Amino acid sequence: MESTLFDKTFRDSEGKIVVAQMPNLPLIVWAVTTILTLIFTTGKINTVLEVLSNGSLFTWAWLELFEGVNYFRRALGLAVLIAILASKILT
Repeated sequence: MESTLFDKTFRDSEGKIVVAQMPNLPLIVWAVTTILTLIFTTGKINTVLEVLSNGSLFTWAWLELFEGVNYFRRALGLAVLIAILASKILT
């Protein structure tokens, strides 16, 4: 059976359509640290939380870009990497 562009974009190796998945560790760390930066808004703990947040989101995006299950997930990783870089350049 020949793979179409749709298949390569949205299906995984088992043929299932994959747009969203259960969060992995870097995404969970990003969510928790982002919420904690809203609680601890100043000081060294805020700085540490921001570094952890940005680092874990970068790690998640990098993993998606190079190990995503389909082209959509890889494009999502690239989009998040670009957004992270743009947000750091523009602030």
